[in-house]
Order: sequence, then structure tokens, then C-alpha cells
Amino acid sequence: MSDNGINDPLPRMSKVKAEEWARHWTESMARTAKAEIQPETDPELSAASFTHCVGERDEVAGDGRFTLRYSVRAKLPKKQHAQAIRAIRDTLKRKGFEIVGYRSDASKNPANLVDAKHPEDHQAISAEDIDDSLLVLIVNTPCLLPPGVSQQQF
Repeated sequence: MSDNGINDPLPRMSKVKAEEWARHWTESMARTAKAEIQPETDPELSAASFTHCVGERDEVAGDGRFTLRYSVRAKLPKKQHAQAIRAIRDTLKRKGFEIVGYRSDASKNPANLVDAKHPEDHQAISAEDIDDSLLVLIVNTPCLLPPGVSQQQF
């Protein structure tokens, strides 16, 4: 009888490595967009937000598995937003990501956005404009298990 993959092995990564990996992705997106990542003005607001993994049936394991949402703002003049988001989209496509959302429409809010997911590694990447001079660049990891712990079974 199948468990629908509920107990499939999770990818392993420490929180430190996950944050380094996500930072690398946001820095790469900023370079592609020709934008400058802005330092956080509030020291209480970290770019990294770790949460427990929650299963399809609302199960939460006690084995330390986690997801990471890593979000930064990048400064870029409004007139360059559409070109920047398009460049990020094209780069993600070349790297094997599936583009699950894309828009460049000044009548909408946000006017420019791209959402992508990697079909094998399952990380999600988003970029969008949030005001006249800023983009937000986001990386969401799949559920990760810290190295050296046994994966809890359901």
C-alpha cells in the first residue's frame, strides 16, 4: 500500500547552509536584475524566516525538519523593473526552472513579477516590484532535514 510519498527521504541541509544557499540565489537575482540589495533597516527583521514543515494532513514532525523563506529588497529605478524581471525569468528558465507566473503590466499591482519552481529540487523563486524603486527577491526552500538526525516516519 502506498503512502503517497509521505515518508520519502527529505533533502538534508543545515539551517546555516540553507541560509547561505538562499542568500546566494537572491544575490544572483540582484546581479541579473542589475539591482542593489538593500540592508535591512530593522535589525529585528531578518531576511531569513525558518518554519516547521507542515504535512498535507497538518502533521508536524519532531525531527527538526524546516523550510526557509529568504527575502530581500533590491533597489532599482522603476523604468528598469520590467527589463529586470524579464532577465530574471529568462535566467531561471535557462537553469531548468518552471515559470509558474509572469506578468509585466503597468495597470496591475505588482506590475512586474515572476514566480518559478524547480521541478526536481522543489525550491521556489519569486521576484516582483514593490514600489517605484524596489524589487523584492524571495527564495522558498522545500522541507529540509538537518544532517545527522533520523527522519520521523508517519
